[in-house]
Amino acid sequence: MFNLRKFSSAFIFNLTLFFILMTGIQNSSTHKKVNLLISETIKLPIGFIVGLSFIGGSITGNLIELKFKK
Repeated sequence: MFNLRKFSSAFIFNLTLFFILMTGIQNSSTHKKVNLLISETIKLPIGFIVGLSFIGGSITGNLIELKFKK
């Protein structure tokens, strides 16, 4: 079953990381485009791309419940 406490703590943690990311990229000068399957994105700071990838992986990892046989 889905645990609300686990979800809320993961959400608050990732939201905090997002706000730290937004304040940290204020003075970033290197911008790159990301090539998607269909098109390209606008020029974004490299730290923003890496940070969003980390946050997305953290959210996905917290939502997946792994059950191993003992």
